[in-house]
Amino acid sequence: MTIKEIQEDLIDEFAMFDDWMQKYEYMIDLGKTLPLIKADLKTDDKLIKGCQSKVWLQSEIQVDKIVFTADSDAIITKGIIAILIRVFSNQTPDAIVASDTGFITEIGLQDHLSPSRANGLVSMVKQMKLYAIAYQATNK
Repeated sequence: MTIKEIQEDLIDEFAMFDDWMQKYEYMIDLGKTLPLIKADLKTDDKLIKGCQSKVWLQSEIQVDKIVFTADSDAIITKGIIAILIRVFSNQTPDAIVASDTGFITEIGLQDHLSPSRANGLVSMVKQMKLYAIAYQATNK
């Protein structure tokens, strides 16, 4: 699936819920499906700067696509990074760099997070795109 198709699926999924408590519960459930980073990779250099909670993010190239794994010490944050991994993992670096993240606004996520979690969300997207830019640079 393309990034856009995955984003549209997420928009549809979040639209099924009537209120934000249900959406938070769904995010927590998504966090439980997160492809977890290996314990020995939970190092300071994998921590995303700008997050109130600890969020570790690992990336690797597998057949020209980036595969992300992550973990967090907070359940809501784990759900947020799970959403982003669902969108960006198994995509090419070019697709990740070129992608729009308007779906975040469309599902209302940024409006329903504390300011520190909203900053963390921006930092997560930025770090994923930086990994993609780094892979682009090494493959040119």
